[in-house]
Amino acid sequence: MMRPHALLGALVIGWVVWTGTASGDDAPRCRDHDPERNAYFGDLHVHTAFSLDASTQDTRTRPDQAYRFAKGERLGIQPFRPDGSPMRHVQLSRPLDFAAVTDHAELIGEWNTCNSEDLPGHDSWVCIMYRNWPRAAYYWMNYQASKARRHNFCGEDGRICLEAARAPWQETQEAAAAHQDRSAACSFTTFPAYEWTGGVGSTGNNFHRNVIFRNEKVPALPISFIDAPALEDFRARLSKECRDAGTGCDVLVIPHNSNLGGGLMFSPTRTDGEPLSRADAADRAAYEPLVEIMQHKGDSECHPAFSSEDELCGFEKLATNNFGSRTLPFGDHDPVARQFMRRVLLEGMQIDRAVGANPFQYGFIASTDTHLGAAGLTAENADYPGHGGAGTPVGDELPRGLPDELDFNPGGLAVVWAEENTRDALFDAMMRRETYGTSGPRLLVRFFGGWDLPDDLCASSALVRTGYAAGVPMGGILPAPHKDRGEAEGGGPAFVVSALRDPGTANSPGTPLQRVQIVKGWLDGDALLEQVIEIAGDPENGAGVDTRTCEPYGTGFDQLCGVWRDPNFDPGQHAFYYARVVENPTCRWSQQICNASSVSCDDASTVGEGLEGCCSEEHVPTIQERAWTSPIWHRPGS
Repeated sequence: MMRPHALLGALVIGWVVWTGTASGDDAPRCRDHDPERNAYFGDLHVHTAFSLDASTQDTRTRPDQAYRFAKGERLGIQPFRPDGSPMRHVQLSRPLDFAAVTDHAELIGEWNTCNSEDLPGHDSWVCIMYRNWPRAAYYWMNYQASKARRHNFCGEDGRICLEAARAPWQETQEAAAAHQDRSAACSFTTFPAYEWTGGVGSTGNNFHRNVIFRNEKVPALPISFIDAPALEDFRARLSKECRDAGTGCDVLVIPHNSNLGGGLMFSPTRTDGEPLSRADAADRAAYEPLVEIMQHKGDSECHPAFSSEDELCGFEKLATNNFGSRTLPFGDHDPVARQFMRRVLLEGMQIDRAVGANPFQYGFIASTDTHLGAAGLTAENADYPGHGGAGTPVGDELPRGLPDELDFNPGGLAVVWAEENTRDALFDAMMRRETYGTSGPRLLVRFFGGWDLPDDLCASSALVRTGYAAGVPMGGILPAPHKDRGEAEGGGPAFVVSALRDPGTANSPGTPLQRVQIVKGWLDGDALLEQVIEIAGDPENGAGVDTRTCEPYGTGFDQLCGVWRDPNFDPGQHAFYYARVVENPTCRWSQQICNASSVSCDDASTVGEGLEGCCSEEHVPTIQERAWTSPIWHRPGS
């Protein structure tokens, strides 16, 4: 029999091996640990059946299945046969490195109530509508939530529904714990998470945020928009129940892709209409280091109406500026500048100049916002099933034609540069904004800025080491220039971008790169200015794709690298710089399906049911996939 002290020692050793940590021991846990950091690809915006909008479209994926899919397992999706078996399956060609299930906190208790016969409220008229007329329930239940109020069956102060939310929240945490790889392989990382889903105004301006926890120390219940509809109150609740609770809880918040926010996602005022103070701006920046620049409902980098000199700003744009204007006859449909991150970054610097803190100093990621539980399903191919976000339910039969809204897409990926694939390493990297987003492909991109980066850095095998030693990586703030740097010898900061194409798989090779750009934004007095600089590659390389066959033609690059020094730098002006890496053109998912369905727009007889979009004026048959790095900032007086 093992003696008590020996048993205790064995338990301690087992705990150290299990967690990979010990008091005072900061040794790396993972076999692939690299002090110069690795790129990890993941999805931080994933909905399962616990989200009401997903369940009313008959999504049955649970958090456990979503993580299994992210790790490479096959997933069955709707429609389902009477025996419950799925009629369609999806599977990733390459597993993800990390993921977070982010079901809506709003209505998660109501969802559980309506699906559990033993819970009070199950026989309420709202739940009867949910089970029999799910589409009507989707609109009514979300309308109530958007007003920050609960249904009558939830009882006084919503206690019945809050209690009913415990089981799905616990299942979400258990799934994250079960799929966290604690071995030295560090093959997969999970984060307990949810979405705070605010909607503003009668037409549903998107106010949503994904809430990502560092570890298993989380609040007893997710804090929803119903519980805290003002952003200031929401952050105060996160402070009280997480960061300041003394439990080891830590959290970051990622604003949802902003193109359906009507310009309200990044308001320069508090909820009460008062201008942001320095404390307000600093508090927001402390909780929101990142923003989702791309997902299956489109891209939010920039818009041709506000960045007319940038030909690439037309990428994956939606025709309306909020959720409601896609379906309701009233409301303003025209885009506004504050829906797009380039303007938001500029306005953040204006606020910084005025109050001394920047509320919008965001790093970039992308994700899918899948409502199938299909994390990382970003391939543009004829098998794309749509992600189901606020779309029409599939029904009882296999869908015909295009499976998603024509202007939606398969979404993007979040990429994090971290020493190893662990929760702490990834979370720390997200907090310092050393991240980038892609529109789906697994491009490998590094971006550094500094005063002493050499012009020939691209030729150096020590590019990364030099970037860290003599500059800051993506997401960083440039230090003040050296005091002895004179006009003649100093000049502006230098930036280096290195990009490798997605290697693809044996069945789906990656696409060559076309070009690398740096986007600069700066303040000149009251003017908000921007510029796009070509630094590597060839925008006129003649590459393209035959949309009839989706066969690519022309040349491109396996890798690109460029160093650029800002010749117009003014140390007294606020500025940001980010890199954009662009692939050669390929066929978009919609064109892939149109071709697979043998559609010829010259022959109406070939345009079957559901394929009318193939020949519409709005259809864009090609796409240039891309990546956006987190910006590097110059802040006067840093």
